[in-house]
Amino acid sequence: MDLRFSEADEAFRREIADWLDDALTGEFAVLRGRGGPGDEHAFVDERRAWERKLGADRWTVVGWPEEYGGRGCSTVQQVIYYEEYARAGGPGRLGHMGTGLLGPTLIAFGSEQQKQRFLPKIASGEEIWCQGYSEPNAGSDLANVQTRARLDGDEWVLDGQKVWTSWAQWSDWCFVLCRTDPDAPKHRGLSYLLVPMNAPGIEIRPIVQITGDSEFSEVFFDGARTGAENIVGNPGDGWRVANGTLAFERGASTLGQQLHFQNELDQIIAIARQNGASEDPVLRQRIADSWIGLQIQRHNALRMLSRPESAELGREAMITKIYWATWHRELGKLAMDVLGAESEIAGDGDYELTRLQRMYLFTRADTIYGGSNEIQRNIIGERALGLPREPR
Repeated sequence: MDLRFSEADEAFRREIADWLDDALTGEFAVLRGRGGPGDEHAFVDERRAWERKLGADRWTVVGWPEEYGGRGCSTVQQVIYYEEYARAGGPGRLGHMGTGLLGPTLIAFGSEQQKQRFLPKIASGEEIWCQGYSEPNAGSDLANVQTRARLDGDEWVLDGQKVWTSWAQWSDWCFVLCRTDPDAPKHRGLSYLLVPMNAPGIEIRPIVQITGDSEFSEVFFDGARTGAENIVGNPGDGWRVANGTLAFERGASTLGQQLHFQNELDQIIAIARQNGASEDPVLRQRIADSWIGLQIQRHNALRMLSRPESAELGREAMITKIYWATWHRELGKLAMDVLGAESEIAGDGDYELTRLQRMYLFTRADTIYGGSNEIQRNIIGERALGLPREPR
């Protein structure tokens, strides 16, 4: 693993840093540091305009091939991009589901027609996507989805329910894992459909979170339709395609996420120095442990991303989610303990939560969404260590 950057990489770093410094001014200045976890409702219209700004200058999908609107950047350059984006305080990306998950999935599994239809509008920031995976009885057990789709002429007809669908109320399209063959074994009867969110028969019910916002929603399909051509792969390929999508979550953006974590830790350290909490030996040790944990995350991510581009993700990738989720949850607790009594007081007369209060509340869910810690341990045990499967 080589942690050094070449002269060309450093020139790329200066290019993106200069662009962000110039772009996050004027109408977009208000977006610096906004729209992240726990703050998703902030400036939605402005962040949608920001997606189009990124797209106009080809900064939405830097890792995609140039033929699909990207820059064909190497993994190292993608790491640099995400780091500089976080360092500049770039706003939370409304387009993440499309740019980071659906787009790479279509490049890997989609038809040429699908690539030509959907990739340009993802790259330009024109269309926002959400993910239709989880259901009331199919959270961590994704293969248990019960939402069904049947082919009716030249359209798929969907019936069922999804839950915890992030950004559903702001999205134009949803990629939906559903059951198209109810008689097949549960892993084999699934298909991966692309569904317009404005289709008749779709109802979106936002779920109020502990932060007071509604970042995710329940989505109900009652005879909703999408074109027969909007299936990725063949009928029954859904499990394979969906797992391909999940693999893209472990990409270069993890380094940008870690820089966001660094920004939070820096704020906690600054407060500790200001209010005297840094003199408490227990809190000092916890701060040091948080810093060490963040360095472990960074170096493991770099090790993971240093594998050849063609290689499958190694076993080290399997510890990523459980490690950062547990670490970030503890960082939320540390933030409140450093703040002390102040953590229990809202920021102003409108009872607006502060950034760290929102972070603390949001981190309660880190070890649940995206695969709970319990499921992550099963994955590590069975797939990385080769242990017997958990009794069913």
